[in-house]
Amino acid sequence: MLHENREIHMSPTDDDAGGRTGKASGHKPVMNDMWKSDEPIVPMKRPNKAAPSVAAAEAVEGRGEAKGNAAKRNADRTQSRSSPAHNELDRVRRRARKDKEAKFTALLHHVTVERLRNAFNQLKKNAAPGVDGVTWEQYGERLEENIQGLHARLHRGAYRAKPSRRVYIPKADGRQRPLGIASLEDKLVQRAVVEVMNAIHEEDFLGFSYGFRPGRGQHDALDALAVGITRRKVAWVLDADIRGFFDAIEHGWLLKFVEHRIGDHRLLRLIQKWLNAGVMEGGEWTQSKVGSPQGATVSPLLANIYLHYVFDLWVHQWRKKHAHGDVVVVRYADDFVVGFEREGDGRRFLEELRERFRKFGLELHPDKTRLIEFGRFANANRQQRGERGSAETFRFLGLVHSCGRSQRGRFSLTRHTDTKRMRATLQALRGAMMRRRHEPVGEQGRWLGSVLRGYFAYYAVPTNSRAIGRFRTEVIRAWVKCLRQRSQRHRLNWKRMTKLAGRWLPPARIQHPWPDARFYAKTQGGSPVR
Repeated sequence: MLHENREIHMSPTDDDAGGRTGKASGHKPVMNDMWKSDEPIVPMKRPNKAAPSVAAAEAVEGRGEAKGNAAKRNADRTQSRSSPAHNELDRVRRRARKDKEAKFTALLHHVTVERLRNAFNQLKKNAAPGVDGVTWEQYGERLEENIQGLHARLHRGAYRAKPSRRVYIPKADGRQRPLGIASLEDKLVQRAVVEVMNAIHEEDFLGFSYGFRPGRGQHDALDALAVGITRRKVAWVLDADIRGFFDAIEHGWLLKFVEHRIGDHRLLRLIQKWLNAGVMEGGEWTQSKVGSPQGATVSPLLANIYLHYVFDLWVHQWRKKHAHGDVVVVRYADDFVVGFEREGDGRRFLEELRERFRKFGLELHPDKTRLIEFGRFANANRQQRGERGSAETFRFLGLVHSCGRSQRGRFSLTRHTDTKRMRATLQALRGAMMRRRHEPVGEQGRWLGSVLRGYFAYYAVPTNSRAIGRFRTEVIRAWVKCLRQRSQRHRLNWKRMTKLAGRWLPPARIQHPWPDARFYAKTQGGSPVR
């Protein structure tokens, strides 16, 4: 998989050609001096917050982005397109696109004061602080002095990564998901480094990878999967789940994969510092020998790099050399679905995938990984075998996919909200409503309206109208209960409640087009589903 590369040294005065040097030497893990910084954070008056950058047009599976799109997302909206920072990363991007064997040996100088400042402006003001307790407001009181000091420490090697603060959030199945909250300065450096690394790796990632990539989102992955199932010869679907992926990433393999394209020793040491920083939980520090903390800004990119070499390149070659029929692949972060025309291909793929993952420290969840019969002939085949009921369903990105029929009797992919996720969302919403029950009705209505609009923006897809209508009904019932508990002598009947809901809550309407229409519109009909 890994082989010798041509190394490229991209200095501020280098042209596209770059220089060549020998192979990069290996690196030993660098232990952090805990989380102490050699320079204090000083408060000062911050400038006005800059406008967030504009995302490039969304790209979809099988087709690369138009030239220049990737560059636009790396520059702030108020920044000139001919700025030095933009041009320098654009040269890196062009070289990465032109020479897939190039290794970049000078990248840290792209982490500029301007890029760190933009990273600060893109952070959420109310984001939870890390172990140092520094908030966005505190850091911004003397922003320029803090940014200049951080930039100086970075480039002279005095920057120290702080451990992540461990918190837990509930999952839909009742379990707890561990998250690592980085300190504010670590977030700034990670955002800037990710922006630089994306200029290289976005040229390498394959079309069926959608998770945490600029210009791509969950609905792009859902559209590609829907088009692949309905337009290609898919009769079997592998619904797979990687057990504890972010906690199972092996640092040694990850650094080897990063070094395949990046030879800047200073940038590699930064990544080692973040991986070795550990976590703080209950006042105790724990070293992280494997894994990358969920919640860290750099973790999604590192996860994509890991799976790019472990899964994407391998499955791309496998379906070319070993498959006897069509194979459709869609991956979003560590969630992926593979569709097969032939059952034999699916079973062989699953067996070889387990062996492939075992080599790199990963494991498929035995209870959540299954090969099911799915597609336009699945229900008919079950009837011929004398089996009752419809074909099995699978979950992907919060939607349950099932085999249905259109009004004309043709096969139709039906998608509806995962019941477990809906219950978890309603439970959390009821608790928040009870805490707000003494607020004015107008404030409650505005808040609930924004919650429903956000929910519909994701789940209001075709064939899911009944589920989103049921969700809106449950929200209204919870609101009625909340308002009636404000007083023992309430006069709130359902007639008045219907008027309140009509005034403040948006109707449950489908907001997304059909997957094939949007998919082909974005690809302009020139990208086959793979």
